Amino acid sequence: MPTPYRSTPMFDETTLPAAFRAEHRTKAGVWGLVRVLEGQLKLTYLEPRSEKIVTATTPAIIYPEQPHFAEPLGPMRMQVDFYHEDPGG
Repeated sequence: MPTPYRSTPMFDETTLPAAFRAEHRTKAGVWGLVRVLEGQLKLTYLEPRSEKIVTATTPAIIYPEQPHFAEPLGPMRMQVDFYHEDPGG
């Protein structure tokens, strides 16, 4: 797996920024890897439309420019790592 060039701070269900809870996207050429350390997070992809429950054992990849938003499902701790290449491939 490639090394992330940047990571967000650790967020919980109360500190997750409003911008993450609303529709947003990564920039061109940037992949995000959503990692949940505790609890669960619902990640909704808008193009194509789908949902994924992210847990400690099931991280989620966000592709460049893919619109999405996040919703905590109760108490949780999460972080996003950013890459210049696909972290899953």
